Amino acid sequence: MPSKSRRPFKFQEFAGHSGDVRCISIGRKSCKVLATGGDDRKANVWALGKPNAILSLSGHTSPVSCVCFDAQEETLVGGAESGTIKLWDLDQGKAIRTLLGHRSECLSADFHPYGAFFASGSLDTNLKVWDVRRKTCIQTYKGHLQGVSSVRFSPDGKWVVSAGQDNIVKIWDLTAGKLLHDYQHDG
Repeated sequence: MPSKSRRPFKFQEFAGHSGDVRCISIGRKSCKVLATGGDDRKANVWALGKPNAILSLSGHTSPVSCVCFDAQEETLVGGAESGTIKLWDLDQGKAIRTLLGHRSECLSADFHPYGAFFASGSLDTNLKVWDVRRKTCIQTYKGHLQGVSSVRFSPDGKWVVSAGQDNIVKIWDLTAGKLLHDYQHDG
């Protein structure tokens, strides 16, 4: 009896960048929007079910290497290869902040689950926590020996976790402003 081969199901395909797509983020509130960043120096916002980007956000002068929605899906942060970070207001469709502080490519960003803060990780080996309202970096965590490739806040917002290209994962206490623990990733 011949076996039936299953064709993969493609839910939706988007095409909207003129170069490589470097990053993607899905909105956590509705789970119906996603953002992409690319070599064309743009961040695009997509709605599931729509064939074209609903927003194309510009302003970066180098490729966009990370994007992340805030909890309400009203703001998008985008980090670039230059180290520059931009915040875009999605209702207005324009950049509302440009933040400088990383000396090289911003690889990852994550919004705090409750407050107006976000974290960013960079090839410069630093993890930074930013206050959106004050438009400034409020804490820099040092300790990675190579770039910080991923950052995430804990669901309760008390910690931020960083993963580095040095094979180390670090858990930082936001209230105390210090390292709680680090884990060596073997392999």
